[in-house]
Amino acid sequence: MTKWALESFSPFFTAAFRPVIASAIAIPFLWILRVPRIPAQYLKSILYITAGTAIIWPVFIALALQRTTSAHVAVIAAIMPLVTAIFSVLKNRNHVSAQFWLASSCGTLLLIFFAISRGGGSGRDVLADIFTVIAVIASAFCYVEGAELSKAMPGWQVISWVVIFSLPVCAPASVIIWVGTHNHHSLTFHGLAGMFMIGVFSMYIGFFAWFRGLRDAGTTHGSQVQQLQAIMTLGWAALLLHEKVTPLMVLIALGVVASVLWALSTRQRVLESS
Repeated sequence: MTKWALESFSPFFTAAFRPVIASAIAIPFLWILRVPRIPAQYLKSILYITAGTAIIWPVFIALALQRTTSAHVAVIAAIMPLVTAIFSVLKNRNHVSAQFWLASSCGTLLLIFFAISRGGGSGRDVLADIFTVIAVIASAFCYVEGAELSKAMPGWQVISWVVIFSLPVCAPASVIIWVGTHNHHSLTFHGLAGMFMIGVFSMYIGFFAWFRGLRDAGTTHGSQVQQLQAIMTLGWAALLLHEKVTPLMVLIALGVVASVLWALSTRQRVLESS
């Protein structure tokens, strides 16, 4: 959907405007359901999540994509589930088995190999790599914070407050970027549909399930499900963008699925042993 959106909008506009779209749903949603103001003790966590999810991640990924290819960015971004697990263990002091780390590492290596097989080994740029690492660290940290906050309030409320808190930065940024870039793009059906989808689903509704899932499965183990994102993206790209799927990609996909299932199974063993 981001690729569709880029037909009509600049990368920086798509990054800045999607929280604005999400907040247009979140504000009436919170008002209709009469959700009270967020308690003061949770403001710091909300601000952390807002900075990482709505600002740092999209901006630094956009900066990286200006200097290198999406396939190369995907090589580095493949470490996000592993980084999320590390942050979760450090924050919550969870007991995690050696098998979990082995399963997570196998999945990560397969994803890196997957990205390299699609051209991710080319287009190397040190600054782009730094931008991507910053984005990954910020996003992984926010996933852990969001999952913890979901224990105090529903995940949909967490992401609702996040997109609303992003408005003072994202709303004026969207206007400024639009004024400077709209003459370079023409509006298309794909562009508008893609912008709508990443604003409504990627930035908002998707987090309803994501934060709830991380909370219920445990952030450390639940984060490994994100390894499936690259494989699902491949399927959607083949269906909507007519990208070619090779037998090697299918084999890697099966390996990633096996790694995720292996990582999740170690959680059950930890529960049984405790």
